[in-house]
Amino acid sequence: MNQDRSVRLTVAQALVRFLGAQYTERDGVRRRLFAGCFGIFGHGNIAGIGQALMEYPDALTYYQARNEQAMVHTAAAYARMTDRLSTFACTASVGPGSTNMLTAAAGATINRLPVLLLPGDVFATRPAEPVLQQLEAPWAGDVSVNDCFRPVSRYFDRIGRPEQLIGAALAAVRVLTDPVETGAVTLALPQDVQAEAYDWPEEFLATRVWRVGRPSPEPEVLAEAAELIRRSRRPLIVAGGGVIYSDATGALAELASVTGVPVAETQAGKGALRHDHPASAGAVGATGTTAANTLAREADLVIGIGTRYSDFTTASRTLFADPGVRFVNVNVARPDAAKHSGLAVVADARAALTGLTAALSGWRVAGEHADRVRTLVAHWNSVTDRAFAPGRTPLPAQSEVIGAVNDAAGETGVVVCAAGSMPGDLHKLWRTRDRKQYHVEYGYSCMGYEIAGGLGVKLAAPEREVFVLVGDGSYLMMAQELVTAVAEGVKLIVVLVQNHGFASIGALSETVGAPRFGTWYRYREAGGGLTGDRLPTDLAANAASLGGDVLTVDTVDGLRDALATAKKSPHTTVIQIETDPLVPAPDSGAWWDVPVAETSALDTTRAARASYETARRAQRHHL
Repeated sequence: MNQDRSVRLTVAQALVRFLGAQYTERDGVRRRLFAGCFGIFGHGNIAGIGQALMEYPDALTYYQARNEQAMVHTAAAYARMTDRLSTFACTASVGPGSTNMLTAAAGATINRLPVLLLPGDVFATRPAEPVLQQLEAPWAGDVSVNDCFRPVSRYFDRIGRPEQLIGAALAAVRVLTDPVETGAVTLALPQDVQAEAYDWPEEFLATRVWRVGRPSPEPEVLAEAAELIRRSRRPLIVAGGGVIYSDATGALAELASVTGVPVAETQAGKGALRHDHPASAGAVGATGTTAANTLAREADLVIGIGTRYSDFTTASRTLFADPGVRFVNVNVARPDAAKHSGLAVVADARAALTGLTAALSGWRVAGEHADRVRTLVAHWNSVTDRAFAPGRTPLPAQSEVIGAVNDAAGETGVVVCAAGSMPGDLHKLWRTRDRKQYHVEYGYSCMGYEIAGGLGVKLAAPEREVFVLVGDGSYLMMAQELVTAVAEGVKLIVVLVQNHGFASIGALSETVGAPRFGTWYRYREAGGGLTGDRLPTDLAANAASLGGDVLTVDTVDGLRDALATAKKSPHTTVIQIETDPLVPAPDSGAWWDVPVAETSALDTTRAARASYETARRAQRHHL
């Protein structure tokens, strides 16, 4: 190798410098692909990646995390907030530190969000096996716990020799910057290889720009899609996350304004249209509005834009009920565009929407369809107003809490949530005003995402107020990144809803014939189950011990005052409020398929099975 064009560095040093030189570019705007690296160090990465991050702080800023799973959630949230154009790397030590990242890796891949995982691995040279934290697999000498990352990664490689890094690093970034292929990417790094030196080509360390394009639809396919829309009588647009990531909300608003086609939103697509746009029908599916779901049942043409049609969106394939319903699917990913035997428009959402608007010039939905949309939406708006109104029960309802936070968020505040009953309530009730205002992780619905995700959102958009809505069950699973937020001076407003258990599963259990079993936080009674007095957990005290300012309120008016105080404060604030878990939000009128025991001696289970059998008769394949 020509020594004049090479640099001698360790594998870890070369990787850190390489990552710091990667950029994305879309629509002429360039940004760093990696905003930094989260890490927790141990014997598997401190001498390699840890040393390199210390030596080259200008390449990658190091952030100290408190939980390996949480740091990947933070990276994923950052990536989502930046439309998948920027992310973080995450490093952990050998063994449990690395496998702690698995849950969040699965979440990133399911949600198609780019995150780079750099788990430490056992010695490639195997000088003294088994080393601490090594898995001994008698059937394979080259297996380590890091092989668990293979099924949850979009790209996986183990760097057993220094020169392998060149091809692996380029392949990793190719996947991270591809809107179709992206997800968790794992480069497993044996601890001895991390510290090994090599002469690296200067070209490998040079600045590299990865352009994220906007694939245009084929003209013939676009014309066919426009003709199907023109011939439809009751069309409905289902806007998914692809509309948000493509920054296509303006193009969607124009198409909806020009044609009058109503727009329903998936969880990932919420915010694709302002809630007060005349064509906005709100959330669709199992957690949707009655307005959007009625329009979905009646639609003779469904125009899916950037959606993967999850079971919540389709109400487990019971929602699109018109016997002759057809689908036009706009998606950058061909597998999603082909779902439900629809016309596949494989293209960037913004490019396709712009093309459809031009192709549909002069056409508009029939007046009776537009009137139907207005009537249904007006009814749902009145339902939401009643759900937000306080005073129905001694303890506030969760919907009242959501209404107060919605008001406090204003035009640009961001709500962050992930698990429990709140994502469903937020989906149907939250009134979005901005395309990045709604951040609910519902592809994996991972308990513990909320605070870590809020940290990622705030790092990506420091100018916005970030409101984390988290239930007590999810808070108990992962609150550690409150410490990271405090340490970094990153302000979050955390609304901690205390309802003494797993409220959403409690409600679900009622429908499947196992009423409230295992969902309350209570003492075990002598000779019985967990049905005693409530546990004396003091989550406000816990939050204070982690460094947050804490306010405890017991009314919605008190919550509104606390939110105003938190907005004025420069510090992370946790507001605890107790709610009544038995007061439901308004019903969506849609179904979700959760199987019920086929035989049972319990009357509740038998009744639930009968209801289940009736409901699933409406399921259908769209062929």
